[in-house]
Formats: sequence, C-alpha cells, structure tokens
Amino acid sequence: MDAVQTVLIWIADNVFGQVAILIGLITLLGLLLQRKPVEEVVGGAIRATLGIIILFVGIELFTGGLTDFQTIVSSAVGAEPPAARNDLEGFLGTHGGSVALIITLGFLLHLVLVRLFPAARYVYLTGHLMFWISVVITACLVEAFGDLPQWTLVPAGAVLIACYWTLQPLWIAPFMRRVTGRDEFGLGHTTSVLALLTAVAARPLGDPAKHNTEKLRLPARLSFFKDVNVSTVLVIGLILLVSMAFADQQVVREAAAAYSEDIDPWAWGVIAAFRFAAGIAILLYGVRMFLAEIVPAFKGVSDRLVPGSRPALDIPTVFPAAPTAVMLGFVASTAVFLVLLGVFAATGRFTLVPPMIMLFFGGGAGGVFGNAVAGWRGAVLGGAINGLILAAGQAVTWGMLDDTAPELATLADADWYAIVFLLAGIAAVVPSVWAAPVLIGVLTVALLAWLSVRDRRRRRTEEAREEEKREEQKEKEQEEKGRAAGGD
Repeated sequence: MDAVQTVLIWIADNVFGQVAILIGLITLLGLLLQRKPVEEVVGGAIRATLGIIILFVGIELFTGGLTDFQTIVSSAVGAEPPAARNDLEGFLGTHGGSVALIITLGFLLHLVLVRLFPAARYVYLTGHLMFWISVVITACLVEAFGDLPQWTLVPAGAVLIACYWTLQPLWIAPFMRRVTGRDEFGLGHTTSVLALLTAVAARPLGDPAKHNTEKLRLPARLSFFKDVNVSTVLVIGLILLVSMAFADQQVVREAAAAYSEDIDPWAWGVIAAFRFAAGIAILLYGVRMFLAEIVPAFKGVSDRLVPGSRPALDIPTVFPAAPTAVMLGFVASTAVFLVLLGVFAATGRFTLVPPMIMLFFGGGAGGVFGNAVAGWRGAVLGGAINGLILAAGQAVTWGMLDDTAPELATLADADWYAIVFLLAGIAAVVPSVWAAPVLIGVLTVALLAWLSVRDRRRRRTEEAREEEKREEQKEKEQEEKGRAAGGD
C-alpha cells in the first residue's frame, strides 16, 4: 500500500504538478494515437512543451513585478494580513501527501466521468490549479470535520474535485465560445464563476461588436494606447510610481536592490513597468505556440481514448482574444479592490491584502468575458466584479480557514470562495464528511446523464431533419428528371 501511495504522489508531483510535462505528454499521446510521422510527433511534443515553458517564463517575469507591486501597495496603504492560528506551510506539512493523492485519484475519476457521459466534453489540464483546488478542498474538509484519517479524506476529496473538474468547463462553455469564436478547447480555471457572473450581468450594457475593446476609437494623439504593450507600460508605471511615493521608502529600496544594488528606486520603478509588459508579451507568445500544437494533437485523445472530448486550458489562452480588455479588467479590478481596502480599514472590519496576481488574472478574465458580451463597458464591469469578489471573499473566508490555511483567502479566485462557502454550508446542515461528496457526486452524475440524453435526442432530431432534407432533394431531382424526359 505504501508503494502505491508513493507512486501516486510521484505522479501528482512530477506530472500533474509540472504543467509543461503534462501538456507535452498529452500532445505526444495525441499525435501517436493519430499515427503521425515520427518527425511530427517529436516536433509537436517539443513545441507544445516549449510553448508552456515560454508562457511560464512570461508569467514569472510579470508576476515577480506583481509581487513587488503588492509589497509596495500594501506598504502605501498600511495593509498587513491579520493573525491566524495556523498557516499554509504548516498545513501542507501535515496534509501535503493527502493533497497529492486527491489530485491523482480525482483526475482518474474525472476521466471516467468524461468517458462515460458524452455531455462531459472537457478534460481539465490546468496542472497548477489542480494542486490549489485540491488544497482548498482538503482544507475545507479538515476545517469542517477535523483531522480526518487519510483513507477518509482522500476518497471524499477526490470525488469532490473530480466533480468540479468535470462541471466547471461546462458552465462557462457557451460564453467561452463567444470569446474564442470556436469550440476547440474549453476553459479550465478557477475564475469561471467570475466569468459567468460577468457574462450574465454585462449583457444589457452594450453591443460587443460596436463597443469591442479592440476596436476602440481614440484621438490621434492617444492612438498609442491601442498597442497593449504601450498601454501596459504606461498604466502599470503610473500606478507603481504613485504607490512608491506613498510607500515606506525602505520597502521601495529593498525591492529595487533585489533587482540591482546600484539602481535608483525610481529608475527601477520605470524598468519594472517595462518588465511587466514584456512578461505579458512573452506569455501571449507562449500561449499561441502551445495552442497551435495541443489543439490538433488532442484530436487523437478525443478520437481514440475519450471520444468527443476537448482540453480545458488555463485562463491566459483567452487573453489573445482581447488583450486590451485584459488591461481594462485589471485596472478596474485593482481600483475597486483598493477602494474597498480603504473602506474596510476605515471601518475596522478587516485588513485586506492586495492580491495583485489574482487581480490581474481575475481582472483579465472578467475583462475578456465582459468584452465578449458588452464591449469595453462589460470589460470594466468584469474587472470591478473581480475586485469586489476578492475583497469580500478575503474578508469572509480568512476566518473560515483559520485553523488550516487562512492564506488561501488571499491567494484565491472566485471559484475558491464558492467552494469554501458550498462545503461549509453542507457541513453545517449535515455533519458527516460523506454528505458533500455523496450529494455533489449524485447531482453531478444525474446532471451529466440528463445532458447526455438531451444531447443525444438533439442529435437524432438534427439527423432526422437532415435525412428529410436529403429525401426532399432526391424527390425534387426525380421530378426534374421526369419533366425533362417528358419534354423530350
């Protein structure tokens, strides 16, 4: 049993925990199943893996800037996280093995659900979020039911996470198709609740064709803002430099010294803005590179192993659809969060910590999905909703995770908060660890079965209509031939 556990943990750490390896293996498998020539198999797998590496190089470049950004903004507004009885490091020290086992077993159950039910069309492939959602679910179960034995915690968590990975791409799929204009891949990301709320709430605000962020008309002297790289440098630079003016100068000097000991802090602030924009440009290049390989390669998996399935991928895959909307969403998200930070501080309710990475990715998601349904107005609304969710969610869920890993509240996306509230609510009503996995598992299977039956009936109806059209066409052709023969 220990050997099996060791193998499963190794798989979780070295396959699911390494997105580049996971995507490379999926691409390799898909090309092999399509019996592509060896040069295409090797080249495609390497390019997909390289695309992910490039993507994460870009992410590391600008998230490093976001980390400094967060430190300086927190200093400027005097924000520090409240005290807690436990922390994330301690929690992972005692439950890290269970988290890894939940990932591996949960992914196997997820594949079973996608294989059994045609309506469950998406295979979740966002590796780093597999880890974080496993941590969130594990923390929720331990918080609600105490320090459970591993043989109970792992199966319960695996069922919950398999249901989430299976359903999450489905509820955002209709709007995902509006964003990308096709259905070659789905969204596998923990901003899906935010994206769904934005897409629904933004509908009355505008016309996506008329008000599209990528078609904004600007005065000639401001036309440089239409270049997302230029606008990123200017917007981020302005926010960062203003924050530096109000922050503790020792904090600013330490951030600058980490980049270069000899650089002036204000010169570093300018460079940091350019590095942020460069990171986004690299990220978008990596996204395009790996999508060009994984999407056609996944057809092999879809045809042979999991019929009709598509990959569900990370949120940066939608950023190329509307990069200006990403920036609008980020700025709106940050502005709303900082306003609420001031409100919370003034009322003494809670000390919010600006989660710049979540403000960027969540704000970008809200911006892109809002733009898809209402143009720039929707993009601004999506960012604002993200700022509101992150502020309220952080304040509420910090205390709900106080005995396990409260820092999760400051690292969270909208889906994290939804999962915490859902599991805490079920635990309050039914004080059994199996209540949530059984209830959610049964509902998931029932929903997938209903959707599969509905889709099958729809296909049969469409096939019957096509057959009727073909019969009508044949009859017309026969009548025309008859008339032609009678005329002769």
